[in-house]
Amino acid sequence: MPSVTVRNVPDEVHRAIRVRAARHGLSIEAEMRDILETAVKPQGRIKLGSLLSEIGRKVKLTEEEFAIFENVRDKTPARAARFE
Repeated sequence: MPSVTVRNVPDEVHRAIRVRAARHGLSIEAEMRDILETAVKPQGRIKLGSLLSEIGRKVKLTEEEFAIFENVRDKTPARAARFE
């Protein structure tokens, strides 16, 4: 996983992050990861699985119909690509 170094953080900002981390019971590093993740992820983002589930509910997919999809899905692990 990549690492990021942030230099020249003002003392006031560092103190605020330290206090916020303590309130959340996290390390400063974990708190900063949480802040960054929250800042860059869209608020209303819908994940693919959630979207597909919603579509299934709209078309009133039954448990039997859902089972058909589960049984035909290829569950074989993917193989690495070969470039020969």
